[in-house]
Amino acid sequence: MNEDDLRSLLGELTVEEKARLVTGADFWTLHPEPKVGLRRLVLSDGPNGVRGTTWDERDTSLLLPVASGLAATWDRDAVTRAGELFGDEALRRGVHVVLAPTINLHRSPFGGRHFENFSEDPLLTGVLGARIVAGIQSRGVAATPKHYVGNESETERFTYDAVIDERTLRDCYLEPFRRIVDEASPWAMMAAYNSVNGHTMTEHSLLVNEVLKAEWGFDGVLVSDWFATRTCAPAANGGLDLAMPGPKSPWADGALAKAVGDGEVAEQVLDDKVLRLLRLADRVGALGEEPEKPADDGPPERARAVIRDLTARGFVLLRNEKSLLPLDPGITKIAVIGENATFPAVQGGGSSHVSPPHVVTPLEGLRQALPNAEIQYRRGVRHRRLLDPILREEIEDPRGEGTGLRVEYLGEQGDVLGSELRGAERLIWQVGAMPEGTCKLRMSGNLALEPGEHVFGVNGTGHFRVEISGREVLTADVASDGEADDPLGDMLAPPEQRFNVVLVDSDVNAKGRACLTVEFTPQNIDADLICAGLGYRPERWDDATELEAALRAARDCDVAVVVVGTNDEVETEGRDRTSLDLPGQQDELVAKVLEANPNAVVVVNAGSPVLMPWAAEASTVLWTWFGGQEYGDALADVLLGAAEPGGRLPTTLPAELADVPVPLPGVQPVDGMLRYSEGPLIGYRAYADRGVAPGFPFGHGLGYTSWSYDAVSRDGDAVVVKLRNTGDRAGREVVQVYAADPLRLVGFAVVTAEAGAEAEVTVPVEPEDGDLRVGRSVGDLRLDVVS
Repeated sequence: MNEDDLRSLLGELTVEEKARLVTGADFWTLHPEPKVGLRRLVLSDGPNGVRGTTWDERDTSLLLPVASGLAATWDRDAVTRAGELFGDEALRRGVHVVLAPTINLHRSPFGGRHFENFSEDPLLTGVLGARIVAGIQSRGVAATPKHYVGNESETERFTYDAVIDERTLRDCYLEPFRRIVDEASPWAMMAAYNSVNGHTMTEHSLLVNEVLKAEWGFDGVLVSDWFATRTCAPAANGGLDLAMPGPKSPWADGALAKAVGDGEVAEQVLDDKVLRLLRLADRVGALGEEPEKPADDGPPERARAVIRDLTARGFVLLRNEKSLLPLDPGITKIAVIGENATFPAVQGGGSSHVSPPHVVTPLEGLRQALPNAEIQYRRGVRHRRLLDPILREEIEDPRGEGTGLRVEYLGEQGDVLGSELRGAERLIWQVGAMPEGTCKLRMSGNLALEPGEHVFGVNGTGHFRVEISGREVLTADVASDGEADDPLGDMLAPPEQRFNVVLVDSDVNAKGRACLTVEFTPQNIDADLICAGLGYRPERWDDATELEAALRAARDCDVAVVVVGTNDEVETEGRDRTSLDLPGQQDELVAKVLEANPNAVVVVNAGSPVLMPWAAEASTVLWTWFGGQEYGDALADVLLGAAEPGGRLPTTLPAELADVPVPLPGVQPVDGMLRYSEGPLIGYRAYADRGVAPGFPFGHGLGYTSWSYDAVSRDGDAVVVKLRNTGDRAGREVVQVYAADPLRLVGFAVVTAEAGAEAEVTVPVEPEDGDLRVGRSVGDLRLDVVS
């Protein structure tokens, strides 16, 4: 429809009807209005997968690499393909608006949500963010860049006031949003929880009405982050267009209509919001007749190859001193060591979480790629806070209907209100997901267990009663540990109660199974999210014995692949990090494996920087981010040379804690204020300003070939670079252009060439009057363009 048609529809609505449209109907959907042909709009989280409207492990979605991994490709076309996958998934799931991408900056590696953001650089973030948006919207689905603006910390994220000087705010933190509006015209945008310079972002008229809408010309819908709308008239006048979620908000139940009637909000202000909403509905096809929805057979199998390729493209080869990589495909003995090899971190914690159809672990990927090799696996050390989840396939339904936990919903008198078969990892129920009248849950399953001592754990907030084979083994009230200052805290950092159980022969049936029953009474049955989980560890585990077994395996094999990293307990929405160390004793594990076998490949599975005190002793280090559902296969591709590790660092990796530009307590507000006192000096700009060498510089990545940079020339707003692949295999290079003073990225481009071949690439650059420098990374600049 054209604007006149949309305004005509607007004219058919009463003030009450218009006000109703701009607050949510429920957690994920908006009110329909048949009077003007407006159907229900559906919104969904989506930074690394489109979850849909439920938190249910049975409702699966494609899981892509996290944003830091996608940004490591530095590849506009690859990132566009990722956006197209998001759009396709949204269409499959009946979602109109994807709440992605997250484009706040990597201000500090201590930021808990670092993995969900692209980069420390505003140009790289803005260019790739625009491509994600364009890819999503090419499918007729709205993208929602977030969180506008100053949302680089998780501590007190609902209330802190980011104090940012005008130049830094414009040049760094607003710039990616401006570029995305200019280059991709997003149909929606999300306002952050926090305040900026004294005004909460859901009421910030200067940054919303004057900058975003008037100066930049944003014509989409500005939606609140969930529960971020705090007032009625101030939020309406401040430029917010949609208050989420519903049905309760400061605009709901006639409050906004009353504010219009009382003259606190001008009707034309409300009209602008509804016009934006109608424009959004028209763009996503939610006005008029509903098209026939294709059958949903689950996530498409054809997407696996695309995700696998995207994942490998983002892997960054930090070191390869002995040219151990790529490994010889004919290798016969490999030791695979590390908890992350079997429990990989494929996504971070929080609202970006989706349930993938499968996850390929590093161990599985290598075993599939090398079916004839002898592959020994040892865990080495444990570092997860919670006990290991019990896998679904290890639990039989007591009713004999398959595998998984049988969940029964119990009323006040213990009557069964409903029953279903669920997974066996952490279970989540969103408000309304349980039968009405549910007071507690009963979860049961038959586990394969041997007589002897075992360690179990339950996690969640509430009262637990546990039986094994009809014998009570635990009754306990489990309370929050208070680690996460967030309403989602029980999901992000659930408290755990462990207990030891000694099983005797009579506890185990003829099939070698014992029945485990858990009764769970949530602390608040009406909470927006309720979570509960089970964990398990055999009592025979011994740290010293397992570490020695890992070292023995490393000594006995040709190559040891050590997979270390973080997880969604460490990197998560809702709280910032307190350390950059690898959790647990993983640093000790790496150091001892390197002593046992210098031919060790260290694979780092982390979404954010970690300190690597062993890096100088490791000849080979491969950084792999949180790699999504195809992680293990992509890792095998890169290790064996079927794919090149094409990534370049979108963020600086520090050598020492003392070198971090914004260290603790830089992400922690003081008296409610978070001062960005470092100004624009974050990431590589700060290292350059102080003359400090990082562990690995911004833009670094080796690949599997070498390059010579032969010539450079200026051509208007572009730089033309001639280079040659000087290695013995085809390769991919990311050419980077920086302004010399002050140092900043002004352009980049990807080029490919066969072994020995010359290539020429034209790099569009930002308008810049000064000298330019060209090279492979900010730490390897080889050619100068003198103005």
